[in-house]
Amino acid sequence: MTDTDRQKQPASRTARRTTTPRVGPSRVGLGVGVGLSVLALVGGLVACGGTSDKAAGGESPSAAPSAGPSVTETELPEVTPSARPTDLRQISCQYRKDDTGSPAKIVGYPPKRLTRSVIKATQMTLRTNLGDIVIDVSAEATPCALNSFAFLAEKNFFDNTVCHRLTTMESNGLGLLQCGDPQAKGDGKNPTDGTGGPGYLFDDENIGVPLARGTVFLAQSPDAVNANGSQFVFSYTDENGQLPADYTVFGVVSKGLDIIDKVAKGGVIVFPDGGDITNEDGGSNAPKTRVLIKDLTVS
Repeated sequence: MTDTDRQKQPASRTARRTTTPRVGPSRVGLGVGVGLSVLALVGGLVACGGTSDKAAGGESPSAAPSAGPSVTETELPEVTPSARPTDLRQISCQYRKDDTGSPAKIVGYPPKRLTRSVIKATQMTLRTNLGDIVIDVSAEATPCALNSFAFLAEKNFFDNTVCHRLTTMESNGLGLLQCGDPQAKGDGKNPTDGTGGPGYLFDDENIGVPLARGTVFLAQSPDAVNANGSQFVFSYTDENGQLPADYTVFGVVSKGLDIIDKVAKGGVIVFPDGGDITNEDGGSNAPKTRVLIKDLTVS
């Protein structure tokens, strides 16, 4: 599946995957201000071309080395450094069919080329039942991720979806709020929560960025690389720096982090049958405070 639980404790699945990060052996004590620009956060830029990954039997296009902070002992599979055009108009993003059999809300594929509006975009705004959450973004940092979000937003893909997964320091030793599964119920009971996506996958960008408080990154399955979809995760604590920097960090929250803090304080509905850390078949701990995304825009 495109997005699922990426915690290393659970085993990865072939047909159905759950997305959240795995807990790695390394720790990074890094405080990143919410107002920090996306470009300053991510440092290096990454190539976005290439249609294949290990599962598809091809080479994995990947990031140029990041100029920012790094973490040790990450478990990211080898990737091939490559250059990408400095002119954003020349970038060709590759989106391929997700053939894993995971649940999907299919609205088509994003265009390969970035539009003028995507190139100029600086914010992604989630209008929720609890207030607006604004994320600073940049096409220079993660062009293909932003292009995907802009396309899905135009198709109203995220409208009336819920944030289905919450981890707290008390429940999982991590502070994460996960959204973007179009079919999730977010009730802590639905066994397929965390397995849904847009029916396509695309490659990683900006690998190597620590998941400090305020960062927002794409979710993918435990042992996957270059398998991003529609699900994304808010990091609301610097304790997440212990996770491997194996994810595509595409933005920084500039407004609404207090909303996520309140949701976290509201507590967790624990998923039965071992909870969502060890569960392999979908389902997740959900926030007791319901987070409904009424609308998502990129501008």
